[in-house]
This record gives sequence, C-alpha cells and structure tokens, in this order.
Amino acid sequence: MFEFFKLSRQILGMNARNLDYIRPFNRARAKKLADNKLLSKKILAKNEISVPKLIAKIRTVEELENFDWQTLPEGFALKPNRGFGGEGILVVYGKKKNRTDAWIKADRSIITTEDLKAHIRNILDGSFSLSGTPDIAFFEERLQLLKLFKPYSYKGIPDIRVIVFNKVPLMAMLRLPTKSSEGKANLQQGAIGVGIDIATGTTTTAVLGKNRIIEYIPGTRLLLSGIKLPYWNDVLKLAVRAQEISGLGFLGADIAIDKINGPTIIELNARPGLSIQVANLSGLKERLKKAAGIKIKTVEKGIRVGKDLFGGEIEEELEEISGKKVIGTVEKVKLIGKDGKEIETEARIDTGAGISAIDKNLAKELGFGEAVKIWEDFHLDRVLTEEEIKTLSQNEIWKELEKHPDIVGVAKTFSSHGATYRIEIRLSIIIDNQEITSKLSIANREGLTYSILVGRRDLRKFLIDVNKAN
Repeated sequence: MFEFFKLSRQILGMNARNLDYIRPFNRARAKKLADNKLLSKKILAKNEISVPKLIAKIRTVEELENFDWQTLPEGFALKPNRGFGGEGILVVYGKKKNRTDAWIKADRSIITTEDLKAHIRNILDGSFSLSGTPDIAFFEERLQLLKLFKPYSYKGIPDIRVIVFNKVPLMAMLRLPTKSSEGKANLQQGAIGVGIDIATGTTTTAVLGKNRIIEYIPGTRLLLSGIKLPYWNDVLKLAVRAQEISGLGFLGADIAIDKINGPTIIELNARPGLSIQVANLSGLKERLKKAAGIKIKTVEKGIRVGKDLFGGEIEEELEEISGKKVIGTVEKVKLIGKDGKEIETEARIDTGAGISAIDKNLAKELGFGEAVKIWEDFHLDRVLTEEEIKTLSQNEIWKELEKHPDIVGVAKTFSSHGATYRIEIRLSIIIDNQEITSKLSIANREGLTYSILVGRRDLRKFLIDVNKAN
C-alpha cells in the first residue's frame, strides 16, 4: 500500500509538467470544437462516428417557455453545451406513474417540469460553462446499459476514457457510476475508475474517487480486475478516429458501449483529467515521449503501436502491489476430497458466479456419493418450478438434507432457466499453489465443458486476467 501512495505522489507531481507537454499540441480551434458538445457531435456524426441521438435543444428563455415537455421520452440526459467535468449533467431514468410533469432520477428522487426549467435557466445563464458565458441546454437519448456492466454500475452508463496522442492510444480507464456519483461516470463526483490494459481491453487496478485504491465494488465481492471489455478494437478505433477528425493532438475520448449501437462517443476532452494515471499505476509523461517521434499514417498502425508499447506490462506490478496471483478464466486445479482423495482437472474461473459449483459425478469420485444420492432421491437434480420451490420451502426440506454430515448447506439458485435446490459440500481446492477451503454446490454439469466452476467467493486471493493462458 505504501508503494501505491508513493506512486500516486509521483504521478500527481508530474501533472503540471504533463500539461506543459500537452498544451502545444492542442490548437485553439480544435479546443473550441471539443468544448462545444453540439458542434463536436455534429461533426463526428457527419464522419459516420456513432454519437447519442439529439432530442432537442433550448437556446433562449423564450424557447424554454414554449418547449413541449410531452415530447421528451421516459429516459434522457440533459446537458450544458459547454459544461466541464460532468457539472450540470442531469440524467433521468423513467417517468413518474400517473404524472405528466414528473420524472425519476438515479437516486429515485422526483424531478418535475419546474425543476427542469430551473436547471435549464442555470445552464442558459452559464452556471456550468467553462468561462461562465451564456450557454445552450440540450436533451439527448439515454444510452442503454450493456448486460455485462449491470452488476458493476449504479443506475448510470459506464464509459471508457481513452487518451490518444499522435494517433496512438496511450492509456485507458473504465469509469463506473456509483450511488455517491448519482449515476454519473465522473471520478470527481465519486465514480470508480478502473485501469485497462491497452493490449487486451482487460481491467486492472481500480480507484474510488481520485486516489483511493479498491479491489471490489463497495459493499460487494465483485472484483473490478479481470473484466474483459467487448468491442475493444472498435473502442480504440473510435478514439483514434476522433482525434483525426477533431484535430486535437492530445485527446481524451469518452466512449460508452450502448446495448443497441455498440461503442458510441459521448464527449471529446481537450483537457482530460489526469487521475487516469492513478487508475493505471503509471504516468503519462513517459508514454507521451515514446509516442511522440513515431510516424503514424493509419488508424490501424496507431492502435498496433499503442498495444505493443503500452499493453501487457501490468501483471507483475499487480501481483506485487496486491499480493495476489494473476490467474486466467480456465485453470488447472487440484481437488482434495474425503480421506485425502485427490483429483486434478481444469476449472472455469468465473467472477460472475457467487459460489463455486461441482458436477455430481466428480463429487462422487471425491467421496461424496452418499450426499449426492440423498440430493437425487429428493429429485432435486433438475430445474424446479416456482410452485415446487414454494412447497419445498414450506416443508423446510433443507433441514432433512442437512442431517447428513457431508452436507454443510443448502442453497436455492435462480437463473433465467428457473430455480434449483443445491446441496453444498466442503473440500479443498488448490489453484496456482494457493489452497482454499471451499463450500461448493453440487450441480448437474453434464454436457458442460468444465466439471467445476470456481466463483468469486473463492477468488479473494486472486486477480483474474481473461487473456491469461492456464
């Protein structure tokens, strides 16, 4: 932990020099484009870059008074055209039932038409603009949350900030909205920033706010490392293309992955915050120097250079800082059952699963045949209906199951296919020379590639790299 704070001070100490290094590459005209959200979106869209759909804009008090509020969809984002640092952005998630003049925000509070009018007046007055000059308010579509991010994001849409210089992606960070950030992906307001390996698009270390290093989503056991981001090449391509189009020599591109449209540019930044360095445990200055002298003719070459220069450097640093082993999504494991019975096999490593699971036949081989038979005798080795689950619960069937000394727990598991009643047994799992005493639920995994799945409850000693070979 001391090393982390030491590195944080070094990174933050470099910020002024980084800005001196960066400023000459961002000309005034290009910065004006980035600062004008409506103009930058228009130009990006003209160049066939995906941006959120514009719903409406309000430029004057007169337009505000004449605005038809019934034209707004149930969910939308209200933004100042020249806002900075996420200030002035208001996100609405649904319409209040039985009311035509009220919507619901991320914190479940109600916002009325009068509240929206007051907020827009502040935008028009320039309360959130960079220079405090009069501004324009606009409504745009609220992007749809990708299923992958649902457990990690509070209400809002996560985004990915990519720093690009000389057509080379230097550094990237996943920003996750939290309750304290009110559903906004902004670190200054309390969001989570997670470093990303440029080569693979896999998350690494995470910070809460500006500099508090964390491993899990607060209040959960969801690991923040090892998340494989989809569309990674497309994300990098969008970022580099945005730099080409904008004319900014140094650019921070904020990109969201929409459920429908895929990677979509939310915003361009001529002055991106430098907390991205803390999330990546690395400074920008050396990366800027490496990329500065290279002749890059195409977007594809810039991406290859970025991956080669700045990707895949983090595994040893992660292990040293966290004291945890980096493992892949498939690992060879040794299982130690009753009477010292040992079996080696391959296991699926899955941080999306809460508890570990073992196939009933493998459990039998490890000496738990009696427990499996009891489970089968109750006809629980299948998907159950809601009525069956209700009957079993009313009859307190788990008390009967737990009478056997090998059964240490009974768990109801729900999925899109239905519900199952699983018994849990205790055995030891050895992963990468680390021994874990685990409670595993017995399941019918026949037909699945791996007879054992290791869930996040047993992965506290590890960081997960989805691209690491077992």
